[in-house]
Amino acid sequence: MNNVKSLRNKSLNKAKGFTLIELMIVVAIIGILAAVALPAYQSYTTKAKYTEVVLASSSYKTALEVCAQVEGTLVPASCGHSVGGVPAAATASGIVTSVTISGGAADAVIITVVPVEQGGILATDTYVLTGAYTTGKITWSDNCTTLC
Repeated sequence: MNNVKSLRNKSLNKAKGFTLIELMIVVAIIGILAAVALPAYQSYTTKAKYTEVVLASSSYKTALEVCAQVEGTLVPASCGHSVGGVPAAATASGIVTSVTISGGAADAVIITVVPVEQGGILATDTYVLTGAYTTGKITWSDNCTTLC
């Protein structure tokens, strides 16, 4: 009886660990998860970098809003680059190539931010912020679709 019991314990002790097929299944599952997660991560990092492009327009946006309140208009002679408290046109720095303000009408202004081509952001991914001045306030709209 003792011999039978000791043989059973030996066979149970040998059955420890994973089989090759179990390990292959785990590797396949990890591969599938990585194939799904990597593009999502790359998209996330590109959007995060593009946030800096959007933020480059914020000082101009705020300055134009204040200037429009004080002057009652958005005419470039009153509210433009280096006029009416609006910052001068920005040149290349970090992730932005340039920031410019344009528009000629008394009730419209356009802020254009051109990004530096890097990390999934193309130079053609220009951020355009359009402001319309009506009833004492500026209403903003942008061209942001996929990167914002």
